[in-house]
Amino acid sequence: MSTGQADAVTFSDLSRNPRAVAERAARLGRVRITHRDAPDFYLTAANREEERDRTLSTASRLLLALMRHDSTARSLVLAMPDVFPWVRHLSSDELRSFTLELVEALSDAAELDVDTTTQEVIAGWRATARIKADPDHYAEARRPTEGDFGPVEIPL
Repeated sequence: MSTGQADAVTFSDLSRNPRAVAERAARLGRVRITHRDAPDFYLTAANREEERDRTLSTASRLLLALMRHDSTARSLVLAMPDVFPWVRHLSSDELRSFTLELVEALSDAAELDVDTTTQEVIAGWRATARIKADPDHYAEARRPTEGDFGPVEIPL
């Protein structure tokens, strides 16, 4: 469910009238709480989130089962361009790898509550497709490099 501005309240509204905001969240399913100095968040009922978790778990288990019964993941691979049109720039092997990584990341989200991996997998493969879509960038990316580029800085 997407939440529009009509489904949003300010953090000040929540602190001034928590009961009304909670009733609104119960009625609408969830309410976006906007905050001027911090990221927005949602107020939702726990049973609604638990239901979403069960739904994600069911979907990921179904996808994993499909892959177990078809080692080439043919059905999923054939569906990927409908969901991610940019996969047309990936090779067949890359598309299969992306499909497997995505299903595994969805499983991690469902079973281990690790939500960031799915978006990282999509972003990584999309970046690969973006580079491959531009022949000049792709040729430059494949060109050998020389020398030491210095220490790698790892953000904390």
